[in-house]
Parts: sequence; structure tokens; C-alpha cells
Amino acid sequence: MPTVETPQRVELNISVEKVFYIIVKAREFDVKVAPVEPDPGSNPADDGEGSILGDYADDPTAAELRAAINALNDDEVIDLIALAWLGRGDDDWATVRALARERHHRHSASYLMGMPALGDYLEEGLAALGHSCEEFEVGRL
Repeated sequence: MPTVETPQRVELNISVEKVFYIIVKAREFDVKVAPVEPDPGSNPADDGEGSILGDYADDPTAAELRAAINALNDDEVIDLIALAWLGRGDDDWATVRALARERHHRHSASYLMGMPALGDYLEEGLAALGHSCEEFEVGRL
């Protein structure tokens, strides 16, 4: 029976807890869809709480994700970008981290929020470096 090798754990400039929070917020943001009814007047319970999936202007989901990314220092943002790139299959850690450091700019939140499946990419990037979100997922239940 072949053995599965565990990836060597890489030390990050951002905590796994912060990355997990951003993963959760990114997944909440990714499920948003254009509203069917631009001005829903009914009680949310009447429509099965479906309005929470609508991307309304006053919805805090995007603001929460943007604030979480903007609150990071430069080294944390660089690692976050590198994790996303690694998770989508771009090159190796050393290469993506060097590229992220070179290309990082003040609009990183917009860039990352524009990336489809950001939450999945970040989780895959963490896994590739030997980190897991499982301990935080259990705490959320």
C-alpha cells in the first residue's frame, strides 16, 4: 500500500486563523448573486431567507472581506496572494511568494476579491504547505 506524504510545513507571515477567517468571508462573498428583486419588501422569512444570497448594495459581506484583507500588513498580504496562487496550481511556494512580493500593490483586496474561488484556492494553498483549517472548522460548528 503506497504511503501518502505529508507536505513539509512552511512558516507563514500570516496566521492560519486569519487565512481561515478570510476563506470563510471569501466563500460567503462568492455565493452572492445578482438580486432577483432589487427592493425586496417582504419579510425575509417569507422568501425562505433567500435574500441573504443577493448582492445588495448595503450587504456587509464584501465590506467585511475587504476590511479583513486591508487590515493585513504587507508581509501578510504577500503570503495571502502567494497562497491563492499556489492553491490554483501556479508554480512552487518560493516562486509564487517572490512574484507576490514583486507585484504586491495597494489594490490587493480588489485583486483577491476578483479571483473566483478565492476561498478554495487559499485552502488548497494552505494544504500544499502542510497547514490545515480543520481545527478552526470544528470550532465554528
